[in-house]
Amino acid sequence: MRIKEIRDLDVMELKQKERNLVEELFRLRFRHGTGQLDSSSSLKQVRKDIARIKTILREKENIN
Repeated sequence: MRIKEIRDLDVMELKQKERNLVEELFRLRFRHGTGQLDSSSSLKQVRKDIARIKTILREKENIN
C-alpha cells in the first residue's frame, strides 16, 4: 500500500484498515509457525503497512 493511498483515507477508514491488517498479520504468523507460508516477505510488508497507517493516524490526530 502506497503512502499516497493511505493519506487519502479518513480516520475511520484508517482504523478499519489497521484492524484488517492486524488480523491478516495474525493469520500470516500462524501460517508461518505451521510451515504453510511460502513467502515470509509478506510478513514484512504487512508490518510496514501497519506502521505506515499508525504514523498517518498519529499525524492526523495531532493536526486536530
